Amino acid sequence: MSQRRIVAAALTLALLGGTAIAQAASPQRTRGTIASITPTQIIVTSRGGATVRYAISAATRVAGEKTVPASAIQTGSYIGCAAVPAGDGTLRALEVTVFPPAMKGVGEGHYAWDLGPSSSMTNGTVGKLVVSNSNTMTVTYFGHEKTIIVPADVPIVTVDPGALSDLQPGVKVIVFPSMTDATTAGRIIYGENGITPPQ
Repeated sequence: MSQRRIVAAALTLALLGGTAIAQAASPQRTRGTIASITPTQIIVTSRGGATVRYAISAATRVAGEKTVPASAIQTGSYIGCAAVPAGDGTLRALEVTVFPPAMKGVGEGHYAWDLGPSSSMTNGTVGKLVVSNSNTMTVTYFGHEKTIIVPADVPIVTVDPGALSDLQPGVKVIVFPSMTDATTAGRIIYGENGITPPQ
């Protein structure tokens, strides 16, 4: 990745991570499919079938996600993981995002998420990693640690900087409303190569 793309990626994900940390005060995200898009507006059909409109501004940021193999998770990797309680204080992953090294520290922490009842998001550094049919990893953040089980069928992705020109009708997205205006898209994550962003 060129220095320019590293800087762009870091800026994009810094903004995304800031939104995640402020989850308790942030407007609801919209997950769905782009119905139509212009330079000033995106219309998304949500997973529940609702039509949701957002304005697009000069401040709207775009990032793409693509699938990577489980081997992309290594000791020392900086990752984000949406998960639910698995019992005994452990978590069961719903998805894992492996960040490029330039994004280490983005959104670090453990906080509530909106991917289902009792779901959470943990952003941190992979410590101990046990590889088996269901990988188990420890993730550390600010001196704390979570043990997360990653079933073999859990989607694993990485993130690339994107552009509004990458967004077309039919593309799967997650829209993060602006923190200052819930009718404007602050950040848009889209699935590359037809995938659905798993967060």
